[in-house]
Amino acid sequence: MKIPGVPPAEIPDLVRAEDRISFLYLERCVIHRDSNAVTATDDRGVMHIPAATVGVLLLGPGTSITHQAIALLADHGATVAWVGERGVRYYAHGRSLASSSRLLIAQANAVSNRDRRLAVARAMYAMRFPGEDTSRLTMQQLRGKEGARVRRTYREHAERTGVGWNQREYDNGNFAAGDAINQALSAAHACLYGVVHAVIVALGLSPGLGFIHTGHERAFVYDIADLYKAEVTIPVAFDVVASGAADIGADTRRAVRDRMQDGNVLVRCVRDVRTLLQPQPSGPIDDDEAGSLGLWDEHGFEVAAGKNYDDAGDIDF
Repeated sequence: MKIPGVPPAEIPDLVRAEDRISFLYLERCVIHRDSNAVTATDDRGVMHIPAATVGVLLLGPGTSITHQAIALLADHGATVAWVGERGVRYYAHGRSLASSSRLLIAQANAVSNRDRRLAVARAMYAMRFPGEDTSRLTMQQLRGKEGARVRRTYREHAERTGVGWNQREYDNGNFAAGDAINQALSAAHACLYGVVHAVIVALGLSPGLGFIHTGHERAFVYDIADLYKAEVTIPVAFDVVASGAADIGADTRRAVRDRMQDGNVLVRCVRDVRTLLQPQPSGPIDDDEAGSLGLWDEHGFEVAAGKNYDDAGDIDF
């Protein structure tokens, strides 16, 4: 029986991830479908967005999306993430952009092997110290070096802005318990975690399989977010407090939003994650293995799926 509706796009017809619009943010509009385009309608009119060019659609406050629009985006290998204003809070996501599990397998393999995990963790620390050789340092030495860098960053921004600083102290269950600068830092970091989480799930990765952090459902999110705090969220937090903001949480979220608006953090995050997990990739993430499905064999290779392996004969089904 013929299945009604427009058939999904074939894998070879999909636009490769590197050629797409990485992330598109929409808010306060109704999102629908018009042929092979997604439409966004607000009081200014209708905007048409070719579904095949979208990598990840970030849905901000005030958005409504139809079943047909979601189906179209899924057919074209795009994902949808529900986020806060300007993408600074992550709530939920739909289908991953990745049509292959290659990057996820690389993450699982690396985190499950002590030497590979150590190599990735060292690479993460090395990104914070460009031009320095950290290859011979132990994890304990790297943690100490990173701690000194963060303390120095806090001190420098305190001196730059005139904001009083003692130490990083906060209560996850009581935002108001911290002083102004600690509230601002917590709010800023939460925004960064949301953006990084959206990137990780868009790439089809597991937020819980961390390399430096471990034991938490968002361990990998914390790993990656720590790469950008010193240049994004920490200076923003000190600037907000120095400005005499009345509403620390809201003003900080808006400031982080504006800092990320050019998209550079998102682009860097995608690039850094891929570089860490596949330093020498064999090809684009969505290229030769896209959409392939096999059966695992204990000898370390795959066999074709969709085939009957009964000794009586090979029967396709």
